[in-house]
Amino acid sequence: MRHRRRRTKDKKIKKILTLAALDMPSGSRCAATTTSTPIKPFIRWAGGKSRLLPRILPHVPINIENYYEPFLGGGAVFLACAARTSGRLHVADLNEHLIAAWVAMRDHQSELRPLLDWYLSNDSKEFYYEVRSTIPLGLVERAARFLYLNGVSWNHLWRENSRTGAMNVPWGDRRFKIIDDATMKTIGSVLARADIVAADFREVLVGTKRGDFVYLDPPYLPIYTQPGVEKEPTAKFNKYTAKTFEMVDLIELAEICADMSRRGVRWVMSNRDTESVRDLFPDAEIIRFTAQRSLAAQSRREVEAHQSPEAIIVGKV
Repeated sequence: MRHRRRRTKDKKIKKILTLAALDMPSGSRCAATTTSTPIKPFIRWAGGKSRLLPRILPHVPINIENYYEPFLGGGAVFLACAARTSGRLHVADLNEHLIAAWVAMRDHQSELRPLLDWYLSNDSKEFYYEVRSTIPLGLVERAARFLYLNGVSWNHLWRENSRTGAMNVPWGDRRFKIIDDATMKTIGSVLARADIVAADFREVLVGTKRGDFVYLDPPYLPIYTQPGVEKEPTAKFNKYTAKTFEMVDLIELAEICADMSRRGVRWVMSNRDTESVRDLFPDAEIIRFTAQRSLAAQSRREVEAHQSPEAIIVGKV
């Protein structure tokens, strides 16, 4: 039954991609219609773009020289675009625990597998909090710990204390699901030509040139639905690391995007559809839509409507 549901979902994705292509200019249509079923991410990440791939991929070039993604997260778009890339895959994120998981999946699968099995055999609420309170030193050990905590935490969230950097998400009352060998093999084959680093987006995007493609999915800035009334924003998606992503960072990212457009580098960004975001990209094409949130509210109170205003920002070269 599970395999039947997955085949049905894969067929639905292909159908949506084809329908999306029919609405694209003829020169862009091949990018959507030749896309095979995307590789499923092995990390559940808040704000992940798996469900938005049918909207994003039609704007991605069919032939990419080098691929860049400085806000990697779960890597749904990266995994979907790898087959279109003839050169190197440059991916990064500021979350060092996340990056350790990607590096371990590329370089240390034989050491990672028994650790994941160990976490599965010991999985419990008490064990979760014990694991959360300690940070191992080795890269593979940190990778396994990350995959366990992220897999079992509430809503699969990873949130860090701004002062200590400690992961502080409560237990999610779910069982740890192991990553199967077939998935590990598939992901490993893609990562064989990937450069994976824990770095700031400013460093990662320095080397882009004409013929390359950049996908950007920066943390969405907090919003207040009742300014002056709420003590905290109703949507917070910028605390994946101790260093939060702020408006000043988005402004600088917009300036980098403008520079890339001038240099002939194609790029696409996902973000929340707000007036401030739209104002930062006056020369780009902005596709506005609403999307069903894939994760529940970020706190126990009802904070957002079920439909989230989204924007795909397409750089013009």
